[in-house]
Amino acid sequence: MKDLTASNIERQNVLNNNYALQAIQENLDVTGLQFHDQVLFTTKMVADFYGVDERTIKRYVRKYGDELRANGYFLSQGNSLKEIKLHLVRDINVPKFTRQLGLFSFRAFLNIGMLLTESEKAKQLRTRILDIVIATINGRAGGGTKYINWRDRDYIPTAIRSENYRKIFTQAVGKYVDGIPTYKYEQITDLIYKAVFRENAKEYRVVLRLQNEENVRHTLYSEVLLCISSFETGVAHQIERQYLENGSQQLTIDEVKSIIDNLAAAPMMEPFITDARAKMASRDVAFRDAWHGNLAEYLQAVSPDEFDKFIGDASIDFDNIIEANRAVLKRLKQADGDE
Repeated sequence: MKDLTASNIERQNVLNNNYALQAIQENLDVTGLQFHDQVLFTTKMVADFYGVDERTIKRYVRKYGDELRANGYFLSQGNSLKEIKLHLVRDINVPKFTRQLGLFSFRAFLNIGMLLTESEKAKQLRTRILDIVIATINGRAGGGTKYINWRDRDYIPTAIRSENYRKIFTQAVGKYVDGIPTYKYEQITDLIYKAVFRENAKEYRVVLRLQNEENVRHTLYSEVLLCISSFETGVAHQIERQYLENGSQQLTIDEVKSIIDNLAAAPMMEPFITDARAKMASRDVAFRDAWHGNLAEYLQAVSPDEFDKFIGDASIDFDNIIEANRAVLKRLKQADGDE
């Protein structure tokens, strides 16, 4: 079970998921103040709901002010406070000479519930939140998230291009690298995976709990797949070039490893590799509950746009993808037997 009190990234992955927020709001027995198009909570209302003293809430606001403000906590004062008093005069008891009033949006209300360690109700709420988030993601993803990358509109076009780049790579390895065909493809692919996302195919399979018949590449996000394809193309070019420089003598695996290491260290590849690592680490935690320990330093919160991309209106229905692209997906599956 994830500990929301300990991780800002885990908290933000809940608060950035507007689909889960809607489901949480519908499932919670809580009533706020309706002000224009938003629901607001005073400090007293928050304290009463979580069963703690107002001073406890204020202490958390001081300690986690930046995070809470980013999620909708604000101090109302001046004309804004006057308007709120007029609009909510019957709902709030604010002394006449109050100059400012702390207010929580629904996101901030949940945010502080994820932080409170003194409240048993907050602890229970965190469990409910995580259950609702998992149910929401799985429900909107069609029952499972192993292939949630397919819901990205860019996935199929990227996979098709990747197939062509992969052929360039395998042809170069076949012609210009010494070794048993199946084994050398596997070795060099693993070296590339290690260079890009610090895991070979076997390690990646364990993290994503893949079966033997499932292809690693079919689970990669389009941006990660594009980075791998770019890397493979660069490696293929350098392999052919070195083969010719060697007087048409096939390269050893060690020589190919040197090419891969040099390409991984090239400044031009750094932005692509960094982006691929961040997307793989962050999205797999948020969508697949899969932890890439070797990429922990690249972990960040998934943005609202990314949630929309994979489980929202910007995504493509999983079943429709399969049906509309059945021939393409079959070709991708049969394109080669390696990863």
